Amino acid sequence: MDTVNKINVFRGKKIRKIIFQNEWWFSITDVVGALTNSVDPRDYWFRMKDRVKIDEEIELSTLCRQLKLESVDGKMYLTDCANTESLFRIIQSIPSPKAEPFKMWLAKVGYERVQEIEDPELATKRTRALYK
Repeated sequence: MDTVNKINVFRGKKIRKIIFQNEWWFSITDVVGALTNSVDPRDYWFRMKDRVKIDEEIELSTLCRQLKLESVDGKMYLTDCANTESLFRIIQSIPSPKAEPFKMWLAKVGYERVQEIEDPELATKRTRALYK
């Protein structure tokens, strides 16, 4: 399995992310926590999936993949993750004014990925920096 774990900080909140099959995947509960200030982002995500299924007849779970990410206790756990495209869709379902800056942050990450596609040397440099 081709994976690289990394943590980003968004407005003081840690967002775990991982490269899986040459694509960035983000922890959905971390994103939900950053955008809602929920005391229990896992429960918020669970309830949001139910609400969207009823209101919009969309299964947000189908946009996700469970990947192992490091938890605060240092152990690796299966965590609901979404790639950038799916995360944009999920963020659309979060009624929060905090969503707009997060969309800008994701656009920056997406832009970096596009740069890596256009110039593979950037990806090599970024990978080398991870393992230093």
